[in-house]
Amino acid sequence: MNVEKNLVEECDCAPTAAERRILWNPLSRRNALIFGALGVATIGAGVGAFGAKQSAAALTYNPDDYPSWDDVEAARGDEAAKAAEVTRIEGLIAGLQSRVDETKAAAKAAADDYYAAQQAFYEAAYRADELQKQADEQAEKADAAAQTAARLAAQLSRSGGDDTSLELLFAGSAENADELLTQLGQMDKLIERNESVYAEAASARDSAQSLSDQAETARTERDRLQKIAEEKMAAAQAAQQAAEAALADQEANLITLEAQLAALKDNTEKTVAEYQAGVEAKRRYEEEQRRLAEERARKEAERQREILRQQQLEQQRQLEQQRQEQERQQQNSGGGQQPAPAPAPPQAPADNGGGGGSTQSGSNGWVRPNNGVQTSGYGRRYQICGSSYCSSSFHAGVDLAAGCGSGIYAAHSGTVIYSGYNGGYGNYIHIDNGDGTGTGYGHIVNGGLLVGQGQWVEAGQLIALEGNTGNSFGCHLHFEVYVNGATVNPIDFMAARGISV
Repeated sequence: MNVEKNLVEECDCAPTAAERRILWNPLSRRNALIFGALGVATIGAGVGAFGAKQSAAALTYNPDDYPSWDDVEAARGDEAAKAAEVTRIEGLIAGLQSRVDETKAAAKAAADDYYAAQQAFYEAAYRADELQKQADEQAEKADAAAQTAARLAAQLSRSGGDDTSLELLFAGSAENADELLTQLGQMDKLIERNESVYAEAASARDSAQSLSDQAETARTERDRLQKIAEEKMAAAQAAQQAAEAALADQEANLITLEAQLAALKDNTEKTVAEYQAGVEAKRRYEEEQRRLAEERARKEAERQREILRQQQLEQQRQLEQQRQEQERQQQNSGGGQQPAPAPAPPQAPADNGGGGGSTQSGSNGWVRPNNGVQTSGYGRRYQICGSSYCSSSFHAGVDLAAGCGSGIYAAHSGTVIYSGYNGGYGNYIHIDNGDGTGTGYGHIVNGGLLVGQGQWVEAGQLIALEGNTGNSFGCHLHFEVYVNGATVNPIDFMAARGISV
């Protein structure tokens, strides 16, 4: 084994073309998995964003179950042992792929369940809010009717609705009697009108109470569905992590297993040490590629932070320049007028799809999530149907189209609580801002998830790339804003913070 060890350490040559076909081709399956339905980020971004979540306990088999190169070398000299070892390794390889397929399917099913529960919760929250609005409107209507009835009662009292009016009718002149009859006619009309208004007030009050009761029931259902959605999200996250662990397990062991299998099946004079050298060369190559990808991701993140910093400095410079200009104008006018209010911060430069920051920043740390044009607003809408599905009749966010592959930025700083496939959203990111608000980003391109669960992001940070995954009819960002877990109109919400979407 010392000879083999020396060969491994000293051989710095890459395998031949034939050896590459034997050793390297099976790894192409990783790309199909990486860019598949799970929506996991690219190799470099995935390593940097998601981190090394897996441990030995997460592997499909105990490491002792895998054959060593000593086992392979020993088996080559015995046909029976060789056949048994071939069968064993083939079983391990099949098991790795089977587990990847199973966990991938389980992750997709869990994500679909989460999406369905999430939409049910959003619908229930919207219904509860609408019922409460209707109840409030009926209560206001009842209050207004009650006030009208009170005014009519006061007017009726002033019109003389007492017994002295009857005495004047029988004791007075005909002229007085005619006048009194006119007054009595007016009183009858007032009484009739008052009764109508009172009935209207009572009806509105009953309707308000009924709607309020329905709203309370709807809120109870909303809270129940919210809990289910949160449980489904946790299950989807766990399933996705299991799929990532299976993929990492396969990646960690497939190269060696394929090489060991090739060594056992090879009847030439090629030695096990030569196969080991090829495996080592492949390992060094992949490590270098991962290092380069991580370095590129780090530099891109630094570039984004510097761009954002420069934008903020430019905004401050322009504001200071405008303030000084206002002071100069005030001094020239004699100082008799109040200074004009400071103008709103200028818009940041537009993003051209390759990074460069979000297009607009507002107050309280909020920024526009991309520079796209609005293609669909928030609320009820007509369904749009394609060949395989129909859009929801209730649109829980706003659609912003900037072009396939363009940047998506965190609208506010916070913690990523979900990053992965999510049913109709396709690839989806959910950020919790920590103050009862949150944001969601849907239809992200496969391979475009640039941040992972548990990661902290800053407002304006590049987090994803625009795509067309899930229930989508073209590349766009589906952007949602959450308050206490439920969706709100992101157009109004962002406008209140000085941002137009």
